[in-house]
Amino acid sequence: MSRLRIFEETQPLQPLSSLHDHAAIARELAAAGVRFERWRAGHPVTPGAGQDEVIAAYRGDIDRLMAEEGYRAVDVISLAPDHPDRETLRKKFLDEHTHAEDEVRFFVAGSGLFSLHLGTRVYEVLCEQGDLIGVPDGTRHWFDMGPTPSFVAIRLFTNAAGWVAQFTGSDIALRFPRYEPGQAAA
Repeated sequence: MSRLRIFEETQPLQPLSSLHDHAAIARELAAAGVRFERWRAGHPVTPGAGQDEVIAAYRGDIDRLMAEEGYRAVDVISLAPDHPDRETLRKKFLDEHTHAEDEVRFFVAGSGLFSLHLGTRVYEVLCEQGDLIGVPDGTRHWFDMGPTPSFVAIRLFTNAAGWVAQFTGSDIALRFPRYEPGQAAA
């Protein structure tokens, strides 16, 4: 189940609010300029599936989004719990960073945790299969896939080079809870 928790940046263990209703999450994020939609992940793929397989399964959705939004590149991040580089990949996304373009991900399997640092608040968005999130360019954020990642996400870019991050140097992400799939949702 998707979830949004909102924290003051100085209070990483005490959420101000916690939402589980997808429509309520989408409204709250839209007010902050973040796109959050529920899509049908109708083509079964498993974490660890190859990029070509995933892109072929979702070619129609990808082509539609590229035409509607002007995206020029697409890739897939697909990680199973036994991926040999899972710790390195997790660390890569855990530091607060920004992008010069919107970061768009459609989760076709599994889950991951986006934390968006908006003003003095942190919006922690648990994305599950079927969720599409669009983080606006310049938004400070980090992503946690957990210690045993299990997800497949299609990523769309306007920059043909794909995922390019500018790290902020802040240690804020270290102060917030890590994603531990299977723990009780608060």
